[in-house]
Amino acid sequence: MVWGCVAQTAQAQDETIVFTPQWTAQAQFAGYYVAEAKGFYREAGVKVKIEHPSTTQPAMACMRKNQCQATTLQLCQAMEIVDEGIPLVNILQTSMNNAMVIVSAKNQDPLTQKGARVGIWSVGFGQLAICMSIKDHLNYEWVRFAQNINLFVAGALDATLAMSYNEYYQLVQAGIEMTHKNVYRFCDHGYNVQEDGVYMERSYYLKHKDQARRFAQASRKGWEWAAQHPEETLDIVMQYVNKNGIATNRVIQRLMLKEVLRLQVDRESKKREFRLRPDMVQRASTLMLENQMLSRDITYKELVGEK
Repeated sequence: MVWGCVAQTAQAQDETIVFTPQWTAQAQFAGYYVAEAKGFYREAGVKVKIEHPSTTQPAMACMRKNQCQATTLQLCQAMEIVDEGIPLVNILQTSMNNAMVIVSAKNQDPLTQKGARVGIWSVGFGQLAICMSIKDHLNYEWVRFAQNINLFVAGALDATLAMSYNEYYQLVQAGIEMTHKNVYRFCDHGYNVQEDGVYMERSYYLKHKDQARRFAQASRKGWEWAAQHPEETLDIVMQYVNKNGIATNRVIQRLMLKEVLRLQVDRESKKREFRLRPDMVQRASTLMLENQMLSRDITYKELVGEK
């Protein structure tokens, strides 16, 4: 097994891909855990080491330091990073739908709360919410939080961003009432932009295309197996959760897995397509350009390594 930086060699098949998901161990990454636990990576002839990021060093920082060769990123995040001058290639897309919601306090419509104090992740993920706030002249005051719902539950925020597979269920467990009035789902209002995909730096990808392909295929097989065997998958997820000392429980992880798998099904084809959609890339690029979050158009061909 390889820890930290992996020295490049001429023979890609002898290298280990250090894969660092963008967050701590949870069912959001179940397919990769399955691929490792069930031997799918080994069968594909690719060595994979899954290492989660720390609170002080996010996944992308690991990649920039050459401490990992693959990571998961939301599409909007990846586009921002490419715009900053770090070419990335999407080798596998798992999310086909957007999971972000705004939950408002006291059963109020988030679109009527101009100037509201709204929680947003300190590590990013809120690009579409910022675009919506600007477009609808809401002038939200964004309040950064690390990883939990405490500020909102304590009444310090008027509303908070949440993922439908994560913080949404934490809010439900905390007793927050969720209705069609106080929950704004971005996917239902013209912001259905794909989220999680697996990315490599372009320079590494170009030197290791076959290795990247085999890693992506085995990861996809892991997700397909997870969809067919959810309870066995949860057993594997909980092993990772416990190993990493994550404060969660099987009930929350079951809800997360069910929602993550639902989000992988394309609304139009009703299938798990595992592909980046050109129209969603264009939608995200247009929205972010209009709101000065990108300096140039980021194209589909660029993101899949064809340009």
